[in-house]
Amino acid sequence: MDTTRFERYAKYARRYLMEQVEKKLIQILVYTDGKASEQRRVYPKQVSDLEMEIDKTCHIKIVTGATKIDTKPMQELIEKVAYTWFNRFCALRFMDVNGYNKVNVISPLPGHFQPEILEEAKAGHIDESLVKENYRTKVYNLLSGKETHPDPQSEAYRILIRSVCNYYADTMPFLFERIDDWTELLMPDDLLSGNSILAYTREAMVPGVCKNVEVIGWLYQYYIAEKKTEVQDGVKKGKKVQSKDIPAVTQLFTPHWIVKYMVQNSLGRLWLDTRLNSHIKENMEYYVKPEQDSDQLREKGLIELSSPEDIKFCDPCCGSGHILTYAFDLLYEIYSEEGYSPTEISKLIIEKNLYGIEIDERASELSALALTMKARAKDKLWFSRKI
Repeated sequence: MDTTRFERYAKYARRYLMEQVEKKLIQILVYTDGKASEQRRVYPKQVSDLEMEIDKTCHIKIVTGATKIDTKPMQELIEKVAYTWFNRFCALRFMDVNGYNKVNVISPLPGHFQPEILEEAKAGHIDESLVKENYRTKVYNLLSGKETHPDPQSEAYRILIRSVCNYYADTMPFLFERIDDWTELLMPDDLLSGNSILAYTREAMVPGVCKNVEVIGWLYQYYIAEKKTEVQDGVKKGKKVQSKDIPAVTQLFTPHWIVKYMVQNSLGRLWLDTRLNSHIKENMEYYVKPEQDSDQLREKGLIELSSPEDIKFCDPCCGSGHILTYAFDLLYEIYSEEGYSPTEISKLIIEKNLYGIEIDERASELSALALTMKARAKDKLWFSRKI
């Protein structure tokens, strides 16, 4: 897989989104010519919540009427919000390309220029299961001109994106936890132009590369690459690595052939030791036959496995889930060989077999997303099952 496109996009996206979030913070909080910002006037509660979040996480009190603010102490908050939107935009694009969304959220239909969900809304069609009634009304009013706004189309689209994110909060809470109002305020303004972050997302995540869930891990690795370099440069100058920076410094992307070797000779071997006639070995090109045969292991009492549901597979530093997603594939073969119904296999693998441990919360979110995408690929009704 050629990852050059991902690298350029992810590095650009991090810088761009952080700049946008910082600009929005200043725009919202600063008074100009003694006047409060439009957001402060229109969304007073959300702005108040944002100020409380800044006080809690950055230990800074925003003074009412301030004509300028210092955003340097807010960098951790800025980076968190920027990554939240990067994560969600990439996930929604991946689901668009693979046909997992009810309607394309980030992507236009072939030959069109605007995201399908916005075009549908302009035509008077909004999925009631995706968007609540009060938000549907607001979108229609914005698009029809009943409600005035400096950029009604962009505002309507922002509402649609927020609604979709909240729709997925039940099935993917690790990535789409319900959006706090203040977080929505910091969503980038430009989402529809040819130079928007979504246009670059579509350009990087073309259909060909989105066939493989591995793209999610590659994007994250490159997103944090500059942060990793910053921390390493600091170490060379004698600075200690802070606990919040450990994830960025320790992330490594395991090549797929190594992943296959590890999983085939652990999970694969375990199954072959219990099922001598299993055919999964035919697809395990990196499998190494053990010196001890399964009969000797049974004599020592080392094998007790009545069904694949008994298997517990854990990656103790799972990162973005590269090893777990291949383990999912192998487990799916095992369950299929045992005669399980395709409608129950994904659920059993997620609920009974796979576990991951990770110090980087962002990476663990992507690991869970990658496994969810694996499950959805095998089970078209996965999201409706509310697992």
